[in-house]
Parts: sequence; C-alpha cells; structure tokens
Amino acid sequence: MNTNRLSESICKALNDQMTKEAHASQIYLSYASWLNAQGYEGVANFLFRHANEERNHMMKFLEYILERGSTVKISAIPDPGENPTSVYDAFQKAFKQEVDNSESIYEIVKQSFDESDWATWNFLQWFVKEQTEEETLIINMLDKMKIAGGDKVSDQSLYSIDRDLMSTPDEADLAREKTVEEP
Repeated sequence: MNTNRLSESICKALNDQMTKEAHASQIYLSYASWLNAQGYEGVANFLFRHANEERNHMMKFLEYILERGSTVKISAIPDPGENPTSVYDAFQKAFKQEVDNSESIYEIVKQSFDESDWATWNFLQWFVKEQTEEETLIINMLDKMKIAGGDKVSDQSLYSIDRDLMSTPDEADLAREKTVEEP
C-alpha cells in the first residue's frame, strides 16, 4: 500500500528546501569561522548559534517528508561562497541569504495552497513566522551597525557590538505580538 501523502512536486520542493537550510547552516558556519579568526568571538558565537538553528530547520523538513510517507533525497550542499570582508558585510550577506530563503519558503507555501495540500501548508506556517524573526533579527543588527557607521563602523563600536552579540537572544520581537500595553 502506498502511504506517500506528498505530490511529487511538493516532495521535490521540500527536499530542495531541506538542502537550502543545510546550505544556510554552512554559510553561517563559514562566516562565523572567519569572524572568529578576525577576533570577533561574540559575532562568531551569534552566527555559530544560527548555523545550528538552520541545521535544525533542515531536520524539520527531513522529518516532515518522512512523516508524510515520502522519500528524503540528500543532495550536495553548495559551497558557502566567499568570506565576508567585514562584520557589516557578513550581516548584509546573511540578510540576503535569509530573504532568499524566505522567498523559497513562500513559493512552497503557494504551491501547497494551489495543490490543496493543507498539511504541508500548515507545516510551513511555522517557517513563515521563523523567517520573519530571522529577517527582523538581521535587520535590527544592520540598523545598529548603520548607526555605528555602516561599512565604516569604528573599532570601538565593533567592540561593543561584538560584546553585545555574545548574549543577544536568538529571536526577535515581532510586531504581530505587540500590544498597546507592551509596545
């Protein structure tokens, strides 16, 4: 008896997204390693934690595909690309990667809606919220760095940012969770 509950196209899209999540993890590992070697242990620690989070996202996709009775296809992970040239560049590149990841997830959400695959559509809602958090977190970091000088940020400001990132939470506050009492 066939227990596969995913269409071929949805299964392929989920497997592709699983690989994108693994790639995102590699990108964060690469940037974190480079930044750590430059002496930015706080920024590196922040990015190492995000590399682990991206790997957990990959595992969520893997588990979901299996739970729906379909086949996981492990593919090669692309090279993470060039090292950043600065802390600011690392966050700019991280933001671009997160936006690309969000757009990919949105495509699968649309596809699951179009195919009336409500289980997959529902599964993906967690990722929609997660990507909003990820983008917001990086936007907040870029905003702080812009205030500190953007790509010309001073060593003193970088020292403060590095120290702050050692203990910065890995989640961002989202507008949809704000209230009049707690803006």
